[in-house]
Amino acid sequence: MSDRRLVIAGTGSGAGKTTLTIGLMAAFKQKGYTVQGFKCGPDYIDPSYHTAVTGRKSRNLDSWMQGRNVLKEVLAYGSKGADISIIEGVMGLYDGKDPASDEGSTADISVITDTPVILVVDCSAMARSAAAIVHGFQTFNRQVNVAGVIANRTGSEGHYKLVKQAIEQECGVPVVGYLNKDDQLTMPERHLGLIPSVERGELNTYFEELGHTVSETVDVNRLYAVAETAPVPEAGPGLFDRKREPVITLAVARDTAFNFYYEENLELLEAYGAELVYFSPVAGEELPEGVHGLYIGGGFPEIFAKELSGQEGVKASVREAIHKGMPVFAECGGYMFLSRSIKTVNGEEYEMAGVIPGTMAMTGRLQALGYREAAGCSGNFLLSSGETVKGHEFHYSAYSPDNPLDTAFRSVGRGGTHLEGVLMKNVVAGYTHLYFPSNPAVPERFINKCAEWKTYG
Repeated sequence: MSDRRLVIAGTGSGAGKTTLTIGLMAAFKQKGYTVQGFKCGPDYIDPSYHTAVTGRKSRNLDSWMQGRNVLKEVLAYGSKGADISIIEGVMGLYDGKDPASDEGSTADISVITDTPVILVVDCSAMARSAAAIVHGFQTFNRQVNVAGVIANRTGSEGHYKLVKQAIEQECGVPVVGYLNKDDQLTMPERHLGLIPSVERGELNTYFEELGHTVSETVDVNRLYAVAETAPVPEAGPGLFDRKREPVITLAVARDTAFNFYYEENLELLEAYGAELVYFSPVAGEELPEGVHGLYIGGGFPEIFAKELSGQEGVKASVREAIHKGMPVFAECGGYMFLSRSIKTVNGEEYEMAGVIPGTMAMTGRLQALGYREAAGCSGNFLLSSGETVKGHEFHYSAYSPDNPLDTAFRSVGRGGTHLEGVLMKNVVAGYTHLYFPSNPAVPERFINKCAEWKTYG
């Protein structure tokens, strides 16, 4: 028995791996295959593209946040029922958590999962030199199986043939196709605000055309053969085996403003006894009746600040529940929504839920980016003393409190340790996107806290 999967990696950011990944997913779908997408690293944007193209929820693979066993389990679980899984890399093949090791890199994930790598090379303005680039990527870590190459941004079919001859002669790996500069459909600039339009299907025509374009110059059938490999053993801790009857109902804000959720986070909450009820603050849907907790994930409430500000009923329902003691976990965009107001880069200020006293100001520049290992501060019901959970921080806003509040997390990243987030009433809020499978006690404690409130109020 075998599986089929490929890693689509680039020599660096901008090599064209996302274009080729989406194009290949669409091409395989057009051939009638069931395709599963994965993205290396803690990215929310590219998985939204994968999901739109394949019709299956794309998942993140991250060897630092997940560890080897959870990563394997997520891959095996997500791939069930698929004919082929396509794993899109992050940055360059060997770029990861730090420059001194492969940890967290696409290469690391390919080795852990025993997955063949298709290397996307920007071949503009070169011919034989492309072989030197491929040779370097082949030999840098010989555990990595570079099983094929796609030449990107070639000038013509003739140019492609020169590149192909050089690489196959010097490197001994097949060059399975190409995309010419002139043939490429313009890839929309990827940014957080584009996700809602992707989810609404506004780019479906683009995806379909890209699939046809890729099929014309890339040997998709050969790639399907190259993708054959051994199944990934489900060596993880059995994350998806936990089955508990629902003991509480948990409201989850999920719409165009709040949609950054790791699927495993939601699935673990269900596994530990939560019935999830989704609602849309942007659409004016108030906190559902009869719920015992609230999870407000990340997103970009700043883009929808005017709409959210006008939803007085939504804001009032959230405030009232929190004042009654309902347990709440709010991360990044959810943290912003609970504040008194959001101030845009243009200086416009919009009132939010008004639970957390202070303003979230959009700065126009990145305030934080990187992996985090977060420990809970005193009073944080998600984490016991001495425990940590892994996650990722990425935001352009900065919080200015009206008065000092208890801190939620002691967060460790490449830049050192810093305190972040706030605790008040039964609210845990902060900028860090937590990855629950890195410490399954976190979702279990969340559910238990909700059950306690359900019983005792």
